[in-house]
Amino acid sequence: MDAASFRRSGHDLVDWIADYLESPERYPVLSQVAPHAIRSALGAAPPDEGEPFERIFADFERILVPGLTHWNHPGFLAYFPSTGSGPGILGECLAAALNQQAMLWRTSPAATELEQVVLDWLRQLIDLPPGFDGVIYDTASISTFHALAAAREHAVPGVMLHGLAARSLPPLRVYCSEQAHSSVDKAVIALGLGKSGLRKIAVDELFQMRPEALADAITRDRADGCLPVAVVATVGTTSTTSVDPVPALADICARERVWLHVDAAYAGVAAMLASHKDVLHGAERAESVVVNPHKWLFTPMDLSALYARRMDVLRAAFALTPEYLQTSDGPDARNLMDYGIPLGRRFRALKLWMVLRSFGRRGIEAHLLRHIELARRFAEWVDAHPHFTRVAPVRFSVVCFRWTPAVEPAALNRLNAALLDAVNRTGDVFLSQTILDGHVTLRLAIGHERTMIEHVERAWTLLQEHASRLHAGAG
Repeated sequence: MDAASFRRSGHDLVDWIADYLESPERYPVLSQVAPHAIRSALGAAPPDEGEPFERIFADFERILVPGLTHWNHPGFLAYFPSTGSGPGILGECLAAALNQQAMLWRTSPAATELEQVVLDWLRQLIDLPPGFDGVIYDTASISTFHALAAAREHAVPGVMLHGLAARSLPPLRVYCSEQAHSSVDKAVIALGLGKSGLRKIAVDELFQMRPEALADAITRDRADGCLPVAVVATVGTTSTTSVDPVPALADICARERVWLHVDAAYAGVAAMLASHKDVLHGAERAESVVVNPHKWLFTPMDLSALYARRMDVLRAAFALTPEYLQTSDGPDARNLMDYGIPLGRRFRALKLWMVLRSFGRRGIEAHLLRHIELARRFAEWVDAHPHFTRVAPVRFSVVCFRWTPAVEPAALNRLNAALLDAVNRTGDVFLSQTILDGHVTLRLAIGHERTMIEHVERAWTLLQEHASRLHAGAG
């Protein structure tokens, strides 16, 4: 593609993106295609000859767009919404054009040093102390994996060199709450501890880890000859956005000399708000903290920030420099490849830098406050309705609730699942579900930059309308 062709196609593409961002509601938020429809339409064999970009893009619109679930739709109220904001999208475009490989300082000094700067800005915004240094990965799953790898290296020095099998080691244990993200399970499995190496700690009525249950579990494991390695506390759990009592857990970890990792992937950015300063209280005593700007900080997928007070331990767990990557740049030149598994590293910091500069602290705070207020409004509607029940506190911008009509209790799970499916099939909004205390629970999550009161009102209207139809049908 020559410069003239690129310019022409690029202008058309930017126009398409601008139109898309201006009116994404012309698409159903949840894709309506059947399984295998996209694959069948794309063809089974690669082309023998190159094709013009115009034809490729026509197929993008004709075949792929109908198969998209639109995370950039303001009616996206499922999971944890992710906004691809304008500044972030432009930063992503530039990162692709520049095609930086930030494995070594010398392979991209700008990418390496911008990452350090932008992570320090984010650290200041969420009020973590200066002792924390950071590194960018793709998702919180990978951040948590690296944090627990560092915890393993800390608990068993030299495991990076000798492995687990070559050492006469007791069984290793990691602890998290029953509400912790499944990435903790996967990290423990990948690190060779096995699923039996993870202890799920009971939660209280607010779905928060019970410190006394954690202390008892560690005591029992030590008595059984096990070695506690790490505790994962969650600030904003995936199902309910509950907040574990981090200060109390930090006390236990300090007493037991166990690594404390805080998963604040979703809710950590709320610490920017005066009303939510306490959400990271105690995290300053953790060994590591993860925050995901691609969740509630308007940064396109994917970007996860891992902070650690002991980057030397993280580096000890992964640093490996073959001859073909040796440099003479000196100790002040950080080589990001030393802090994780990937050698190849995208220029992710660029889009976060553009987002933080474009929104500014006050702009971000205004959006977060609006989302929290919209969630509280929705919760008030649920609380006032005789046939809907809220089942968890609304700490941030997620509301967990159930439809509870006067029917046989055994039918409620089926009816709630049917209600969710009916609402999502409208294409106007998209909600998700979880299971709490054995009950199918609906989740409305507000976090998109363009979600306004009318989108939340539309979700509430649809829930009531389809609940009435389902109730009439069940009767």
